[in-house]
Amino acid sequence: MIDQQRVKDLAKQFASDVIDIRRHIHANPELSYEEFETAKYVAAKLREMGLDPIEGVAGTGVVALIEGKNPTKRTVALRGDMDALPITEQNDISYKSQNDGVMHACGHDVHTSCVLGAAKILTELKDSFEGSVKLIFQPGEEKNPGGASLMIKDGALENPKPHAMLGQHVMPFIQTGKVGFREGKYMASADEIYLTVKGKGGHAALPDRAVDPIVISAQIISALQQVISRNADPKTPTVLTFGTIHGGHAQNIIPDEVKISGTFRALDEDWRFKAHELITRSAKGIAESLGGSCDV
Repeated sequence: MIDQQRVKDLAKQFASDVIDIRRHIHANPELSYEEFETAKYVAAKLREMGLDPIEGVAGTGVVALIEGKNPTKRTVALRGDMDALPITEQNDISYKSQNDGVMHACGHDVHTSCVLGAAKILTELKDSFEGSVKLIFQPGEEKNPGGASLMIKDGALENPKPHAMLGQHVMPFIQTGKVGFREGKYMASADEIYLTVKGKGGHAALPDRAVDPIVISAQIISALQQVISRNADPKTPTVLTFGTIHGGHAQNIIPDEVKISGTFRALDEDWRFKAHELITRSAKGIAESLGGSCDV
């Protein structure tokens, strides 16, 4: 049986190591499915602990197993994601991103470091617990198709199959050193939305001879916010956000099409899929009513 005080003592002992790991990963961020150096670094750290990591799972994923006493009794998995975001870091810190335009702005450097820190503790205590702990370092959490589904297809949850899996996510508004948990759902689903609004190009001085996809896009973006807010249950958290809009190449030319992308997040699955239908139907209907079309 694991002694809780021993866990706390080891956590204090390894704290500076885990901080160094986190800062190294933070300074060397890599985008989704490009986590080549991060994966090598994680695997090297696991080998330092005497583990035998499996690399290349779903491309850049890493899996390792810590076997305790009676290792086949049960298996619990710990999961951390590794990818960063296409954001330029503004922080003035010693471990600032060294990869221009890429930053660990969603905490995956912390998630990976926490799993490695837990692994350091558990390898020290492997003679004190029964069963096994599977370590899963996931690529591509930020990009479809999600790295989780690809790792599952690649066998990450087999040999052995976990009886339970634990994951976490950093929260900037929670006090340092505190961990929050609750019953039921907490983290929302995140669906990516891609719209292509098609019109008819022409000269800006003659809009009557064109079908302006920029004007149509503006109507769609504005209307969809109302469609979601007027149909969602006020007690059900939901967020629709558009992050990109691209169209046209000259200030005096109406383009043929505009591309829009965003995300839709919800906690309720029934509402989630109803919203998918509303978004699709509304976007197509608005475009058609203005003489264009919209692929969703």
